[in-house]
Amino acid sequence: MASNTGSFKSAQGQKGLIARFDLEMPVTLDDLRRYAVARSLFAPTTLKRALQKLGFVQADPIRAPARAQDLTLRHRAKNYRVGDLERRYAALGIAEDFFVNYGFVTADLQALMHPRTGVSRWSPARKARAQALLEFVRERGSVHPREVDAHFSHGSVTNYWGGSSSATTHLLDAMHYRGLLRVARRDAGVRVYTAHDHAPAPLNAAARRERIDRLVDVVVDKYAPLPALSLSALVRRLRYAVPQWRRELPSALVRARERLAHARVDGGDWYWPADEDPAAADPQSVVRFLAPFDPVVWDRRRFELFWGWAYRFEAYTPASKRKLGYYALPLLWRDRVIGWGNLAVGDGALHADIGYASASAPREPRFKRELEAELERVRTFLRLS
Repeated sequence: MASNTGSFKSAQGQKGLIARFDLEMPVTLDDLRRYAVARSLFAPTTLKRALQKLGFVQADPIRAPARAQDLTLRHRAKNYRVGDLERRYAALGIAEDFFVNYGFVTADLQALMHPRTGVSRWSPARKARAQALLEFVRERGSVHPREVDAHFSHGSVTNYWGGSSSATTHLLDAMHYRGLLRVARRDAGVRVYTAHDHAPAPLNAAARRERIDRLVDVVVDKYAPLPALSLSALVRRLRYAVPQWRRELPSALVRARERLAHARVDGGDWYWPADEDPAAADPQSVVRFLAPFDPVVWDRRRFELFWGWAYRFEAYTPASKRKLGYYALPLLWRDRVIGWGNLAVGDGALHADIGYASASAPREPRFKRELEAELERVRTFLRLS
């Protein structure tokens, strides 16, 4: 895709005051692509610092060859091994919660979202069951859903996907979302809960706006640079994080557009943090297999603008209709996603089935060396070597 230069406009604010200035800087789609890759794939650091830098890591239960959260963190945390997040969860100062998707959030981010009100009202009977369950959890300290089910025998309900699930699990999930419970740890993948209290909600409009703007900034910091439509979509998704403030999100989007740096490139507006320069990015010459929900590839609209082909997550697509594979991992080479890989472990060995958007691999010898180096990193990450 041809890239036209765009006028780079930056806004910086302090204590709510916005100072604007225009810089005639040539921002191209190539600049934005390199910038997106380089800023997201920062130099590996400690796991705790990586989580603080990301703010939020999307979770997914599928393991092919590892869960999405592990696949995301292995690029950003030094010496990361599969399962480290779950093993070290209690010591990391993080929580499982819903942000723009379900995943792991820092304590600071979770505090911005709670207490989470504005959720659908419970019937008096359901409210009484929730109160009794909360008292039970407080008495026990932490509980496995099996303990709750054995104590209350709540039966089963129909879940959102049409199947039957334990009413206990359903109620625990609802209480977790509302912030009455938090995930203390996981036991063989099952969430173990403890009671949780949050600080009071901000009482005045200015404090609410400040919180909402900070939530928007977390979104932008994680996924920038963002096309205008993607920025709008992500801000709207904050209705899941803060249903109590969903009516205030449109005005938050207006404020974000005013304070963020932006440029018009190839007929579309793009946004990113005001203190960053897209033209200064320099991605590494390495190969990486990315999680389907990695920040680099999460925005499918941006994906097609940057790389000119459509990536689809097909784990829930019937096998006969899949084009890329059950859990195809986008294959990044330098600042280009050039294909995908389906990785699996069998008989203690890693097996890789790789496809390319252009039907063939790059010819340069360095690519082959870097691909082998990435496969070896995956083996180490999976504890296969």
